[in-house]
Amino acid sequence: MATLRVTIAKGAENYGAWIDDIPGIYGQGDTVDDAKKDLTDGLKLFVKYNENVPEILTGEIEYEYRFDMPSFLEYYSHIFSKSALERLTGVNQKQLFHYASGRSKPTEKTVRKIDSAIRQFAGELNRVHFR
Repeated sequence: MATLRVTIAKGAENYGAWIDDIPGIYGQGDTVDDAKKDLTDGLKLFVKYNENVPEILTGEIEYEYRFDMPSFLEYYSHIFSKSALERLTGVNQKQLFHYASGRSKPTEKTVRKIDSAIRQFAGELNRVHFR
């Protein structure tokens, strides 16, 4: 199974999604889910109508999503409140609001800090089992 890296970013009016290593396949939508679906539909059309399809696109595909900070914070806002993210990451809620709105951009160090905290939390959840 091939894994395609997909970047999702929030624009002024909608979300965009594109495959990082394969130019020409894009998606957009009012929501992240709409952009993902549009990208998947675009990929199907690309494979159907293109003569030189990269081998990576001929089998089963899974996606690895890379979000910009505003898109991540908005998309997962129904799961992570700003106060929960503050406890999890150590990044102040007010600053998280600024990142979510696009008023300011996190430094690379802050992005790594948030990424690390989210991955650690996901790993902990992955080890939880119910009886």
